[in-house]
Order: sequence, then C-alpha cells, then structure tokens
Amino acid sequence: MSKPLDTSAAGGPPPPLDEEGRLPPVANLEFKAVLLLIFMATLVIGSALYVLYARGLFESTQKLVLVSDDSEGVVVGMDLTFSGFPIGRVRRIELADDGKARIVIDVPTRDAHWLRTSSVFTLVRGLVGSTNIRAYSGLLKDPPLPDGAVREVLRGDTGAEVPKLIAAAKELIENLNSLTASEGAVSASLGNVRKLTERLNGPGGALGVLLGNEAEAKKLIVTLDRTNALLTKLDGLAAKTDTQVFGDKPGNLGVVLETRATVVQLNALLGEARTSLKKVDAVLVEAQAVGANARAATDDLGTLRGEVESSLRKVDSLINEVNRKWPFARDTEIKLP
Repeated sequence: MSKPLDTSAAGGPPPPLDEEGRLPPVANLEFKAVLLLIFMATLVIGSALYVLYARGLFESTQKLVLVSDDSEGVVVGMDLTFSGFPIGRVRRIELADDGKARIVIDVPTRDAHWLRTSSVFTLVRGLVGSTNIRAYSGLLKDPPLPDGAVREVLRGDTGAEVPKLIAAAKELIENLNSLTASEGAVSASLGNVRKLTERLNGPGGALGVLLGNEAEAKKLIVTLDRTNALLTKLDGLAAKTDTQVFGDKPGNLGVVLETRATVVQLNALLGEARTSLKKVDAVLVEAQAVGANARAATDDLGTLRGEVESSLRKVDSLINEVNRKWPFARDTEIKLP
C-alpha cells in the first residue's frame, strides 16, 4: 500500500487501471488519502498564515521600549492599549544591566500616530483580572514618538495597596477608639463643653466666661456705666461747643459767624489798601519821570560848566597876557559867580 502512495506523491507513473478504466479499490483509497492530506496541509498552512497576518506579522511596525522596576504580570503577546483599543503588542521581555525590566513592544506604523513625545505609559495590575499596559496622549499635536524610543512606565498595583489600606484602616480605628474612650480627648472636650454651658447659664453669663470669673464681669459692667456717663457729659459739652462756635440764637452769632464778618471787613480794608497802592504806583511812575528829566538836566549842566571853565581859562590867559604887557598893580583875581 505504501509503494503506490509514494509513487503518486513523487509524480511517478499512475497505478494500472482495471478493464473498465478505473483504478483498483486500494489505489483509489490511497489517492483519496493523499488528496485529503494535501488539503489538510494546505488548510493548516493557510490558517497559520492568516493568523500571522491577523496578528500583524507581515505589517510594518516600529519599536517601543518600556522600562519598569518589575514586569510581573506582563507576558509576550500582551496588547498595548490606547483609549481601550490595542495599538501594539509585547514582543519580548528582557532584563537590563541595571536590573530593570525592558518591555519591547511592536507598534504598527498605521497606529503609531497615536503615540507622541509627551505620551505617558502605565502598567496597571488590578485586584481582579490581568495586567494592562496603557498609553495616554494628552497633546496629539506634539511631535510623534520616534522609532526605538525608550520610556519609563508608571506602575500601579492594586493588590499591593490592599495591605497599606488595611493598615491605615486599622490605625484609624485605633485612633477612634482612643478618642472615644472614657479618658479620651472627645470625653474631655464634652466635659469642657458641659462646664462652659453651666457657666453660661450662671450669674455672670457670657461675660463671666470671657473674663474668667464673676468679679471681673462686675468690674467690666461698672466700667461700661462710667463710660456711658462720660459719653453723656461729652454730648453736653459738644452741644455747648456748637452753641459757642456756630451760634443758635439771633443775638449770638458764634465764633464762626463773627470770624466770617471780620474776614469780610478785612477784605474791604484790603480792597481800599489795593486802591491806595495803585495810586502810589502812579505817583512813583511820575517821580521816575521827573528823576529822568533831572538826570538829563544834570548832564546839560556838566557840559555848560565845562564850556564856562574853558572860557574862564581863556580870559585868565588873556589877563595874564595883558598884565605882562601892562604891568600895573591891581587885583587880578577874578571871582566866579
């Protein structure tokens, strides 16, 4: 049975036919089995190729590396989601030289525009369910994330927070028990409030509570009474001051009205003085004109005096000449007027 099967599969000569031109029964079964195997192999290979195509094996991708302190819960093939939609897949997980986990993710080129340089990546491990890797891009106008970019991933472990939550709740309960105990702060505060209420209902009332005792409250009341009496006296003094200053009767004009009348009279006197000063200004103008004329006359007298002195010198020289020629004894002195 195996020899005809190998010959047919190897492309050798077909098995011999019977008298009616049909294959023998055994050869017919072997041929059908070969066809079935070929069909099954083709179906398996096609299914595998389709699965690989559906998983983006033949699609162009870019590399993204997420660095985390712990990669627990992350498996190869896990999706990177954005707004609930898968846009990448974990290709491998490796341990770096610094002891941190490097999660290598393949992001299809057609979905890479959702990742920007300002994108934030989170690794969230829920209390119930698997671990999720999410991307958040708040500013889609930022530059796109380059190929091979390395980004820190923010971790959030709900299961790790449960012990902290239980410890905090236990501490809170203990604090509440200590506060509400018989000797706790709440009981002491309630006792103080009770004492305060009793003092408010006592003789001193609120003043006794504010000042500390009833004696101080009485002193404050006496001080308030004296202050009221002083204010009453000040009101009377202010009324008298108004009467003296402003005057409230026809015969009593008051200081302000009298001062106003005095100012009016002073303004009248100043007006008269202003008129007198104007007249004095006119007289001074005339005096300045007379002085100018006197100054001009003085200049003319100087010139005349010079001419007279010149004439006298000429006369003196003439007399000397006459005396020289006519020596007679006489008084030659000439007296000027």
